Amino acid sequence: MGLGNKQDGRVSDISKIHGHTDSGRRSAAIAIARVICILGVVYVHAWTGLNGEALKALRGSGQDNLRWLLMELFGRSAVPLLGLISGWLVAQSQASRDWGRHVRRKARTILLPMLLWNIIAIILVSGAAWRLGLSAPMPQSGWWVVDEILILTRNPDINVQMPFLRDLFLCMVAAPLLVRMPGWSLALIAAAAAGCHIAGFGPPVLMRASILVFFTLGILAQRGGWAERVAGKPMLLMAIPFALLMGVQLYHAVTVGDDAWPVAQRALDLTLRIAAAVAFWRIAWALADSPARPMLLRIEPYMFFLFSAHLILIWLLGPVLGGLFGKMGTPFYPFYLIAQPLMVLGAVAAIGAALRRVAPGAAALLSGGRLKRPEPQAASQVVTV
Repeated sequence: MGLGNKQDGRVSDISKIHGHTDSGRRSAAIAIARVICILGVVYVHAWTGLNGEALKALRGSGQDNLRWLLMELFGRSAVPLLGLISGWLVAQSQASRDWGRHVRRKARTILLPMLLWNIIAIILVSGAAWRLGLSAPMPQSGWWVVDEILILTRNPDINVQMPFLRDLFLCMVAAPLLVRMPGWSLALIAAAAAGCHIAGFGPPVLMRASILVFFTLGILAQRGGWAERVAGKPMLLMAIPFALLMGVQLYHAVTVGDDAWPVAQRALDLTLRIAAAVAFWRIAWALADSPARPMLLRIEPYMFFLFSAHLILIWLLGPVLGGLFGKMGTPFYPFYLIAQPLMVLGAVAAIGAALRRVAPGAAALLSGGRLKRPEPQAASQVVTV
C-alpha cells in the first residue's frame, strides 16, 4: 500500500511473483513514488512563522507564490498517488481476501502507528507549549485528547496529516469486499466518493472522501493495467494535463483564494490530483531506471516514519531554525522553505537509525514495519513495499 503495507517484505519478493525486469522496475517505481510524495507533503505543512491573518496579508507576494507552487506541485498534487498505489497493491495481493488476517495486519501497520504518533505529538508538542511557551495547541478537554488521538469527528490540531492514515485504514477494512466487486460497481463508488468530495461531504465517516476515490481507482488501475500504460507513454504527454491544470489552480489560488466558488474549486482540485497522480507515476517510473534510483531506494524505508513525524519536528524545530533564516517575508526565508523537506529527512534518518539500533521493536512499530533491524544476509536489500 501507499505507506504502511509491506506486502510480505522486499522488492525481490515481488519480483518472484510478477516477473523479473519490469516487475523489479515497477516495485522500485512504487518505492520512489513514495519518496517523492511524502517529501512533498512537508511543503504543505512547512513552517512560516506567521498566523493566518499575516499569511493573508502576503497573498500574491513572490514568497507566497513560491510557497503555493511548492505546496501544489509537490504536496497536495502528489499525495493522491499514495492512495492509488494502496489500491493497486491491495488488488494484486491474495492476502487481502482473508478479511480477518488482512485487517489485523493493517491495524498493526497503519492504525496502531497512527495512534502512537498522535499520542507522541500531544506529549511533545502540547508539552512544549505548556512548559516552554511554544505557540501550539494544548488540551482543551478530555474529549479533545480522545479526538486528537482517534480522529473520530474532526481533523487533528497537531498531526493534521493523520486523517490520511485514518481514512486509508477504513478503506483497507473495506478492501476485501472492494477487490471482489465488478469494475462497474467500483466505478460507481469512485464517482459517489468524488461527488462527496466536490460537495464537501465526508466527515465523520471519511475525513477526506477523495482518499476513497483514489483507493478505488487504484484497484481499477491494477485490473486494467493502467500503470503499465502510463509508463509506456512519453513523459511530456503525461505531464501536459497536469501542467495546464496546475496553472489554472495557481491562478485561482493567488488571485481569487480558496474560499471563493468552493464547489468549482474542489472539482478543479480533484481533476488536478488525478492528472498529478498520472504525471508523478510517470516521473517515478523514469527515476526507477536512472542513476538516482539507488539513493532514492535507500531512503524509502524512512518515509512512513517521516510522514508520521514531520509535523512534530516542524512544530518543535521550525521556530528554532526560523530564528536563523527568518519568517516568511524575510530575505532568507525562501532558502529555508525550499530546504525544509531535506532538513526533516535528515532529522528523521538520524532518529530512525538510532531507534533502529537501540529499540528495533519500537522502530518497526512506529515505521509501519519498515525500520526493522537489518538481517545480515539481506543487508543490501533496503527497499520494502
